[in-house]
Amino acid sequence: MIRKIYKFGGASVKDADAVRNLADIVSQHKDEDIMLVVSAMGKTTNMLEKVLADFREHDGQLGMEALHEVIAYHDGIINGLFGEDANSDFGENIAGLFIELWEKLQKTDEPYDYQYDQTVCYGELISTSIIHEYLNKCDIPTRWLDARKYVIAEDDTHYRAANPDWDETRLKISKLNDEHIRGIVCLTQGFIGGTADGKHSVTLGREGSDFTAAIFANCLDAEEVTIWKDVDGLLNADPKRFADTVQLPHIPYSEAIELAFYGATVIHPKTIKPLQNKGITLKVQSFLNPDHEPTVIDGAHHRNDENIPSFIVKDNQTLVSISPRDYSFMDERNLKTIFAVCADLNIHANMIQTSALMLSFCFDSDKTKLKQLMANLKEDFSIKYNDGLQLFTIRHYTDDSEQDFIKGRKILIKQGSRSTLQFVLS
Repeated sequence: MIRKIYKFGGASVKDADAVRNLADIVSQHKDEDIMLVVSAMGKTTNMLEKVLADFREHDGQLGMEALHEVIAYHDGIINGLFGEDANSDFGENIAGLFIELWEKLQKTDEPYDYQYDQTVCYGELISTSIIHEYLNKCDIPTRWLDARKYVIAEDDTHYRAANPDWDETRLKISKLNDEHIRGIVCLTQGFIGGTADGKHSVTLGREGSDFTAAIFANCLDAEEVTIWKDVDGLLNADPKRFADTVQLPHIPYSEAIELAFYGATVIHPKTIKPLQNKGITLKVQSFLNPDHEPTVIDGAHHRNDENIPSFIVKDNQTLVSISPRDYSFMDERNLKTIFAVCADLNIHANMIQTSALMLSFCFDSDKTKLKQLMANLKEDFSIKYNDGLQLFTIRHYTDDSEQDFIKGRKILIKQGSRSTLQFVLS
């Protein structure tokens, strides 16, 4: 039975040294019945998004140049890990994956979201193929699994933001417990899944590898999930933005959900629910300092988290303000109409404020979705928007705890509750 799920993100496999570090960690735990969920290497997803854009928006030559950068990046890691020792079958496998990717990049007449999922998924497939070969080289027996055959999307799935069909997914994944052989590490991809007919790839949304780990843990009835990060556990703020950050040592599921919802990037927002439903412990641990005590997230009731304010910043926000053209109230009927359109377009509101005549909300900037939103609502509603904004959230705020960050900046919206304070800033 697989007991523990280890998730390694892009930063933990960004180069040959990082992969060697992953192997060192795995070698210490390989007899604990673990499964690895691994992301694309480094910033590969960003690179593949650029490759796709160049193929779709420019000529094929520009797209090929961007694709060659991705190939060269992975070749560098392979050479750093294997040198002259890489076997020919492995080389042919990696080359075959890049050929498949190139073929799918040619199909620029396909809808963007669909083509995105058919191409960007190769970041994870290539990453895990390299790591699979290296772990076996290190005498860590490893079984490679294609997540697209296990994480099955709902029939009416949204490409780039798929939800699992839990019944089908559980049926596929649960069989792994019966097949598991102690001492053999299972290795699969985060972020990606497949359709029920096996013909199409899907992705679970950016940074969705955490969610993948939670899906496998839930379906396998695992004991715990560990997310390996480049920070010492879950911090109360991004150390790149704020000085004097502190670790949150032990928090309940509910607080982790709040932090993830408001934009804490250490945990994907969908991660907690599958774990909470089965009482599975989540740990956030440093791959740079693996002996450091991790943050523990579970069902215990901890109130000490309320003594530590948490500061969360979401960049690249669009603020939309919507008013009925006939000056009717922003009542339940109008709200239903607006939110139905948002649901159809897969627009997630990060902050919502209503008044008698207006609904305002923030979402992650997406010009295509904004254009579609305005087109769908323009007949009955007047719409204004601002781009390039920041959403600043404080959990468990104290008096004037926001002052340093907002000093001298224009505040478009401010709202608060007993535990949370939010600002939309220009």
